Amino acid sequence: MQFSKCSLWLALLAIPFFSAAQSTYLQQQSKHLHFIDRLELKTGNISDLNFTSTKPYDRRYAVQWLGAKADSMLAHTPLFYNQDTALRLSKTDQYNLRSLYLNNQEWVTGDRSSFNSKKPFLKKFYKTPASFIEKYGDDFFIAINPMISYRQSVELNNTDQNIFINQRGLNVRGNIGKRVGFSAMAMDVQERAPLFVQNWIDSLDAVPGANFYKNFKQTGVDYFDARGSFTFNAAKYINFQIGYDRNFIGNGYRSLMLSEFAGNQLFVKLNTRIWKFNYQNLFMELHTTGKSNSSNALVPKKYAAMHHLSMNVLPWLNVGLFEGVVFGRKDKFEFGYMNPIIFYRTIEGNLGSSDNALVGADFKANLFKRVQLYGQLVIDEFNFAELRKDRSWWGNKTGTQLGLKYIDVANVNNLDLQLEWNTVRPFTYSHFDSVSSYTHYNQPLAHPLGANFNEIIAVVRYQPTGKLNLMGRLIYWKQGLDSASGRNAGSDIFRLNTDGRTSNYGYTTTNGVESKGINALLLASYEVYENIFIDASLLLRRFSKGNDAAQNTTVFGLGVRMNLWYRDYDY
Repeated sequence: MQFSKCSLWLALLAIPFFSAAQSTYLQQQSKHLHFIDRLELKTGNISDLNFTSTKPYDRRYAVQWLGAKADSMLAHTPLFYNQDTALRLSKTDQYNLRSLYLNNQEWVTGDRSSFNSKKPFLKKFYKTPASFIEKYGDDFFIAINPMISYRQSVELNNTDQNIFINQRGLNVRGNIGKRVGFSAMAMDVQERAPLFVQNWIDSLDAVPGANFYKNFKQTGVDYFDARGSFTFNAAKYINFQIGYDRNFIGNGYRSLMLSEFAGNQLFVKLNTRIWKFNYQNLFMELHTTGKSNSSNALVPKKYAAMHHLSMNVLPWLNVGLFEGVVFGRKDKFEFGYMNPIIFYRTIEGNLGSSDNALVGADFKANLFKRVQLYGQLVIDEFNFAELRKDRSWWGNKTGTQLGLKYIDVANVNNLDLQLEWNTVRPFTYSHFDSVSSYTHYNQPLAHPLGANFNEIIAVVRYQPTGKLNLMGRLIYWKQGLDSASGRNAGSDIFRLNTDGRTSNYGYTTTNGVESKGINALLLASYEVYENIFIDASLLLRRFSKGNDAAQNTTVFGLGVRMNLWYRDYDY
């Protein structure tokens, strides 16, 4: 269905008028995330609602912010052109804007008739293109969608195995009485990933992004991905969420603070938004390492508490402060860490503990309405005296990220580039107590590589038409690994940082057995109908370690997905 300029204008005019209803969140891998980032960059300013430095994005705030920018977004169209305030919105961006509103209609007030399907399925289903069932009442809203995906792949150096992923489930979201929002997703997954992923699963006893799993036809895995949350406003400026899902802090492709790489976690989150500030408190229940997935024993628990304070110090500049701690107590949660204000290092001292605490900072700057600079700094442990004495001291544990986003490269609409550099020193995220490592269910909470690495990422995205998305991604990394003799190089964050450390000095980034890797992906996705995609992909990976023969991977894939994201192997 075409999205005319008049219907776009009418829909946008209605958006700024909201009741105090409660919102849910966009999916972590939502197709709209990059589009929201694009439009924020086009304005030249950081979102006034200050929601884009943490993910997932609040649906209501995303729609509200876009609605507030409606005048400038449409200024370039013939009806509403103003040379002084013109902000060009390409036909592809208009397609994406319509798609975002189609998938979040509960926050578009006024006349929604322009979103209706011309021919609903059996006259009752898909009355709008985005939802199988979508129902509005006087005091409730609900949307229900099936989730289906199947991808068949061929791995050239592993032709005796059938490489595939099969996903099927259901997604539900809604709100009740304009006070409580809810969302739930339940999905069954059978997967046989490329050989290098199978080796990852065998070595860590974990499926990246999953929790408990079972073996499936010898080399495959079978697991259940269930997520859900309730949200409500605890006060005018405080949003409260309790859920079982995952969160992300930062503006990059990776996060050195908290990423969505590990499996789902039980969490409680408070977001306080006021003036130029957004303050997030996040409390999580995690699982320790060492459990075999073939066991039916109760999984031992540990916990994490994190704060992130984000500030718009200038209209185009946002900075953030971060602190987090991972800790374990037998049959006990340390309620001292529930304090939402005081620094954790002070709490640690009062508790007489030495839990695994990190601090950090992040920033992003939108420049020239085309470019964004962003970055993160994480400090696990730092001693300035040791730094002056010898930079190779093992205990200076830090991580740094620097990145750049550039949209409409060479004035080509919707051709976007992202470059990112990540480096993490040895032993960062590790601890002398394995329970307190910065991990969850045998997976890193931050970067997939753990520590002791340098990494460069380049991503090119091109959307020549609304329905066609092209993406190319290249990841190159160099990492120092433990030696065969057992010397700890500081890359394995699951290993005690006291185990195998032969000296307090001599640890520089990528020290140890040298390993190098390249992971490249070419992906073409065509949207045949709203949220239904056909994907064609080519994955190339090369990994070498010391004097061992290089491991080469070439995987061709073809698949279809409905209301689901592309399952990626970007490590």
